[in-house]
Amino acid sequence: MLTALAVLGGFGLDLLLADPAWMPHPVVLMGKIIARLEQLLRRIFPDTPAGQQTAGRVLAAVLPLGTWAVTAAVCALAYHIHPALGFGVELLWCWQALALQGLADESSRVYPPLKAGDLPAARRQVSRIVGRDTAALSSEGVAKAAVETVAENFSDGVLAPLFYLLIGGAPLGLAYKAVNTMDSMVGYKNQRYLYFGRAAAHLDDAANWIPARLAALVWIAASALAGFDAKNAFRIWRRDRRCHASPNSAQTESACAGALGVQLAGPAWYFGEYYDKPTIGDPGRPVEPEDILRADRILYLAGFLALGLGLALRLGVWFGLRWWL
Repeated sequence: MLTALAVLGGFGLDLLLADPAWMPHPVVLMGKIIARLEQLLRRIFPDTPAGQQTAGRVLAAVLPLGTWAVTAAVCALAYHIHPALGFGVELLWCWQALALQGLADESSRVYPPLKAGDLPAARRQVSRIVGRDTAALSSEGVAKAAVETVAENFSDGVLAPLFYLLIGGAPLGLAYKAVNTMDSMVGYKNQRYLYFGRAAAHLDDAANWIPARLAALVWIAASALAGFDAKNAFRIWRRDRRCHASPNSAQTESACAGALGVQLAGPAWYFGEYYDKPTIGDPGRPVEPEDILRADRILYLAGFLALGLGLALRLGVWFGLRWWL
């Protein structure tokens, strides 16, 4: 019961305060640990494809397991000292595992300069939330990048953390964040990380497999609640959900493209390299700045829907087990 309350409270704190710049964040610490471990492991293992794959497997095992072990120990100790202290620690980490408000804030900041025609400012703003090269993006390209980010990150920034928090509390939620952070840092198919980052990328795919599909279904339901075309969202999701190199990334993007009646994804540049990615959705109309605000509206509804359904399921299981026992 306390874990469910911590998740609910963490969701509320995320909506109220997002991610304050002054507050130390576990993901920042994870990033520093990943960078240090990468340097160490590259020195220990030979600079060959096999050696770098082994080094990457060690990183992919050590970081999530270490994160879970440390956070579980801290939570257990805090609860042992006093239930209120344990609840406070878990509440804090549930808050920090979620990123709904931060995602909405950052994406909505792309809208004003884009709407005003200040394309350089819009490119700078969207570069804060996307991994692709933004210097040459058109106005539509900027809007498309922001919408894609909202849709894709609903899965790994909102629903997947909720999924793991509700199953295993803050320790499992932060272990998931470790997997996700690791993939965002080393899970690239470029010359540096093709072998070293392979295990991290595969682990991230596995961790997100169920949440990504749940996220797509929740997004479709939220689209209906928001007054968008849920029927088309379901149709495009069924058709285009595999139109990505990752088994998970196109799940929510396809649902979003169908709900808004636009075409997303397609070729893009990353770190100076061209990637000929397939498109998602039908080109019914160009993506426009207002689509960022529309995607954010669905994002909020989808977040509340995911929270409500998740809490209802967890509490139903909890009360059912108490009755059975």
